[in-house]
Amino acid sequence: MLAIVVAGGAIAGLVFNAPQWNAALVGMAYGMLMSGTLGGMELFVLGGPFRAWLSGLSFTVNLITRSAIYVAIIAFLQWLQLGEFVVGIPAETSVKTFWYGFAYSAILSILFNLVFSITNLIGGRTFVNFITGRYHAPVEENRFVLFVDIAGSTGLAERLGGIGIHRFLDRTFRLLTIPVVDYRGEVLNYVGDEVIVTWPERVGALDCRPLRCFLAMRDELSRAASQFDREFGAVPRIRGSLHFGPVIVGEIGDVRRAIVFNGDVMNTAARLEELSRNVDGGFLASRAAMEQFGSAPPFPVRELGQLPIRGRADGIDVVGIDAPVPAQLTPA
Repeated sequence: MLAIVVAGGAIAGLVFNAPQWNAALVGMAYGMLMSGTLGGMELFVLGGPFRAWLSGLSFTVNLITRSAIYVAIIAFLQWLQLGEFVVGIPAETSVKTFWYGFAYSAILSILFNLVFSITNLIGGRTFVNFITGRYHAPVEENRFVLFVDIAGSTGLAERLGGIGIHRFLDRTFRLLTIPVVDYRGEVLNYVGDEVIVTWPERVGALDCRPLRCFLAMRDELSRAASQFDREFGAVPRIRGSLHFGPVIVGEIGDVRRAIVFNGDVMNTAARLEELSRNVDGGFLASRAAMEQFGSAPPFPVRELGQLPIRGRADGIDVVGIDAPVPAQLTPA
């Protein structure tokens, strides 16, 4: 990803300074330096240690903060005149040239930041799919579908109140989406106290990503347990279900157009999540999903056989987690 950003920066620098050869080389050098620095800052700093702080800001404040950081970095690199140094030509002393280059770089970076913020708001893959029109006409895809439910939220809502439970759920979902990004999943929707995550067949089958994602979610909550306990007097506990099969994906609506997933797989995954409330470990995966993985699951599993499920006369073959769950995260 960083390599793509650097390549894009080099092209932008070349375009700005063409057709003069020396100037074009300097522009490419600046483009690579700036895009590499900003990309690294985004990936390893703003998207790392500062990620939680920035995500707590409103959309506009987040955008202004990121843009201010971008502009400061660009100004510093321009002031050092590193582009000329890299190419090996005398530094440009013209104030007018400095400001032209600075303004061009700053505007492109802010536009990039705006696009990045919008994609973060609606989801990167969703944004790309809208732009490319991939699901303008409905298509059938094989997908992994992971339902994750926050256990005991009804009782918590009564104790914490409306605003309190909203803050609790928001904080929890922010933590749960970190593993989703790490394991290349796609948040399909937040529904009440549930989050629905999907993977295309090829992406999800690699290294049992949906299973590892669920384990990583519990790890994130476990690390934050003391903080939740101090602030809310409760620690979020999750249960989940995983299913695999064909789903229909397509755009729907007009004023608030959305990409939706339909099909029996979605219904079955939701009903498996309901059944997960009554099994040790709080997690169920269908045999159909487990058969797609080319490697061993990241935790011991136990065969639960065929369980009856609402809407299916023949039931469904499932497995459960056969591994200890942190006590504070054991679903009720």
